[in-house]
Amino acid sequence: MSSTSEDMDKKLTFRRYKNDDQDWKQWQDKIFDADHSHLCPEYVLSSPPCQASCPAGEDIRGYLNIARGIEKPPAGVTWQEYAFRRITEANPFPSVMGRVCPAPCESGCNRNQVEDFVGINSVEHFVGDWALTNKMAYVNKAEPTGKKIAVLGGGPAGLACAYQLALKGHSVTIFDEHELLGGMMRYGIPGFRTPREVLDGEIQRILDLGVQTRMKTRVGSDIALAQLEQEYDAIFMAMGAQSGRPLPVPGAEAPNCVTAMAFLRAFNDGRLQHVGKRVVVIGGGDTSIDVATVARRLGKITHDTESERPEHIIAGNVAHDVAEASVREGAEVVLVSRASIDKMHANKHEIEQALAEGIEILGGVMPIAVILGADGRATALRVAEFDMVKGESVIKEGTERDLPADLVVSAIGQAVDFTGLEEFNNNKGLIKPDSHYRFPGKKHIFVGGDVIKPHLLTTAIGHASIAAEGIHAFLGGHDELDKRPKVDAHRFDLLRKLVEKGMKIEEYNHQQMHGSDTSAFAVHNFEDRSAKYVIPSTELFLGHFPFAERHKRETITLNAEQALGNFEERLAALNEAQVVAEAKRCMSCGLCFECDNCVVYCPQAAVFKVKRDKSTLGRYVDTDYSKCIGCHICADVCPTGYIQMGMGE
Repeated sequence: MSSTSEDMDKKLTFRRYKNDDQDWKQWQDKIFDADHSHLCPEYVLSSPPCQASCPAGEDIRGYLNIARGIEKPPAGVTWQEYAFRRITEANPFPSVMGRVCPAPCESGCNRNQVEDFVGINSVEHFVGDWALTNKMAYVNKAEPTGKKIAVLGGGPAGLACAYQLALKGHSVTIFDEHELLGGMMRYGIPGFRTPREVLDGEIQRILDLGVQTRMKTRVGSDIALAQLEQEYDAIFMAMGAQSGRPLPVPGAEAPNCVTAMAFLRAFNDGRLQHVGKRVVVIGGGDTSIDVATVARRLGKITHDTESERPEHIIAGNVAHDVAEASVREGAEVVLVSRASIDKMHANKHEIEQALAEGIEILGGVMPIAVILGADGRATALRVAEFDMVKGESVIKEGTERDLPADLVVSAIGQAVDFTGLEEFNNNKGLIKPDSHYRFPGKKHIFVGGDVIKPHLLTTAIGHASIAAEGIHAFLGGHDELDKRPKVDAHRFDLLRKLVEKGMKIEEYNHQQMHGSDTSAFAVHNFEDRSAKYVIPSTELFLGHFPFAERHKRETITLNAEQALGNFEERLAALNEAQVVAEAKRCMSCGLCFECDNCVVYCPQAAVFKVKRDKSTLGRYVDTDYSKCIGCHICADVCPTGYIQMGMGE
């Protein structure tokens, strides 16, 4: 096991004093000056880097602490339901995101400094599936406000905003040009990555809140925006960027040179059932991988006619089912990327899966032309190696080569269709809102999702949450909105835990008091910095955490033959025991997880456990300042960095 290797042993050594180290350190100053320190410990809530890295702003530390049993649910509520409620305060799609989110939270996880990140995405996956299996529904306790909001687009941003607004008591109607809701979750991601029963279940929970829909209705052409402005109190624009960008090279006008968005929509609509013998995909991001893996699965049919060519089906000219009756064979799929394979933006795991399935990835080259045949169709894509000179791509002479192709798919970006909504175009094909995702000059219009900048699904969900707060404030009469916090995420709320415990929080009497240890309007010796401070690994006691191998989800890896026609899900969820064990690897950065180190190691017995009837997560220990000498040992041995020496400054 890697934990016994010399490298791992070195990595897991967190001693301050190393062999042969004679330099005087700052921590030694603190120890030898301890007898006259004026500082005493305080309990400081900070944001963990996982939450600060989460575009949706999930309270990740919160639901991991619930899963591991540190944060107890109220009586009669299972930990799974409690974790589900915590996740969905920010994100109403835990089951979908638990599968497809590239999990930037895991890249930011402080546990990477010990051995490996916590499998946050796998915990979310389990909780999301549990909620669907157990038919969890959202509980709306808000009184109806009588306010009406129109949401343009039924993708992740539109649905998430409708969800947040419905929970605030507003009436919401979603306008979408498609037959079904889901946006990119449905029409841009193949079903073997987002099973449709999972997506439909999570969408239905939102609709059950009373959210109305008007499908096959495009705002800007089927109905004017001006009409919505008259009928609704506010508007949220989340139309998405579902128009693909064509390849900007000569010959790209060929009928069999299509965009990734058109390709994936035809596939997800059920129309595209086979591709040509040779498919070339241009890209490097997750969408290009999706196109390549779908093309590999569809394969080609042994006999096709003019009308059955893929470009006709993608263009919507015919709807065929010949692939069901014909013998299918594997398609040769090549993915071309300007970036080298190790620097592609796509999820590394998905790249490995594509290579295993027989997809060739050619990195470090750029397309320079589509080669046309006598009939005007593409026969090949010409690519070449290049150098970057003063920001310009300069082709290396003699490196040109032609890649044979029956179908060329451009996955180089997305575009917004502004037909009828031209006033919102920032002349770069996107919308530029302010920090509250409000459109400048129109206080009743907010924006979110790919119309701002095509990015992750979870980014769109984060936009929606912030915009919903802005809409709610605007509808409440606040034309000017408060400044957003530096760390814009849902966070642990100690006062909510105290109320949940049954303790009464009194209103501040606005009179000067000496100390807060006996008050009921404040939490003594506690400071909440979570809105502005992300705690780094250097402020944790990493030596507290032994090596614990990550519990990884089982992934079905297919070879080239097995991939053909295989549209089954490849990612298996962890079981409950594995999820709990994985959650226990969380270091609860910036929040107490009740390890007792401070109580055990305090030489003055100044740190003590709060009485059980007054104790909650985050209020597990307190300090008797009449005994404290400011020795800072409690702060030194606090694994999570929750105890900091600050009182007295």
